[in-house]
Amino acid sequence: MRNHEVTNRQPLLNENGVLREPGWSRRLFQVYDRNEIKKRKTRIKEWDYYSVISNKHNIAVCFTVSDLGYLEMDSVSFLDFSVPREHTQPVLSPFPLGRLNMPPTSEKGDVRVRNKKLALEFLVQGDKRILRCDYPSFDNGKGLMVNITLDNPEQDTMVIATPWAKDNKAFYYNQKINCMAASGKIKYGEKVYELSPETDFGGLDWGRGVWTYDNYWYWGSGSGTVDGHKFGFNIGYGFGDTSAASENVIFYDGVAHKIDDVVFNISDNFTDPWTFTSSDGRFEMDFVPIIDRSDYTNAANIIVTDQHQVFGRMSGKAVLDDATVINIKDFLCFAEKVHNKY
Repeated sequence: MRNHEVTNRQPLLNENGVLREPGWSRRLFQVYDRNEIKKRKTRIKEWDYYSVISNKHNIAVCFTVSDLGYLEMDSVSFLDFSVPREHTQPVLSPFPLGRLNMPPTSEKGDVRVRNKKLALEFLVQGDKRILRCDYPSFDNGKGLMVNITLDNPEQDTMVIATPWAKDNKAFYYNQKINCMAASGKIKYGEKVYELSPETDFGGLDWGRGVWTYDNYWYWGSGSGTVDGHKFGFNIGYGFGDTSAASENVIFYDGVAHKIDDVVFNISDNFTDPWTFTSSDGRFEMDFVPIIDRSDYTNAANIIVTDQHQVFGRMSGKAVLDDATVINIKDFLCFAEKVHNKY
């Protein structure tokens, strides 16, 4: 059944390390346990990625903590859309193999990284999420300090459990939380930006799983307001067996509206205009890029990543389950194409 919705709380994997119930859900009903995985530790990938976009200041910050088995990658980005300019600066360490103790759920538990270069914290405190960053050497010593609070009320999210047809012990368990109103401060160099929850929003990409070696993916996300209502979306495809469900969802006032397949139409030049079209006609958008946050890494042709996360402004229509049409104009968001071998 296409877009099968999982509604029962249960272990994510069976006794053989295989997904029990592929599909999507509005909460983390399926329970992830790293100890139930039946693959070697280098195949396990776990990450938390936060993005916070400020419409008030026309900037964004992004933070990643990831255990990729072979590699720990902790990354920080600052983007200024008015210039436009972005700077991304990762800290890499070999073979974490679980030592980060990434929480098995997004609903509780903290993520902390501290080394000689970077202190980064993702804290869950009730219905709030706290993001803290202290990176003195960021951008040739300009430095970046962040203390952001994200309001995370009870609301629908997008959760998907995706298998791979060619390896039944490979899976991706992923949650996207959109439309978290942001407050707090960002200090970049000598400039301080104070965020406003009326205009500035954060999103979480929470991922746990066992990946096959070579994958492409497409992903897009946005959070904000339209005519006084909270509006967001999550769209994507490209890896695994998605016959049970896609990850395409429109969020409106905290409620998820499930849509079918969405296609990204992109030229070889990622800063040319894009379009998005959906099989059910419920997500039809034009996208004007501002910044291509690109990164290419090749470690002896064993670990290869080619990433293009493009921030820009989207215009078009989104259609809710009751056929209400939401018209959006110049909505600040991002979409990406990524090729990974790891």
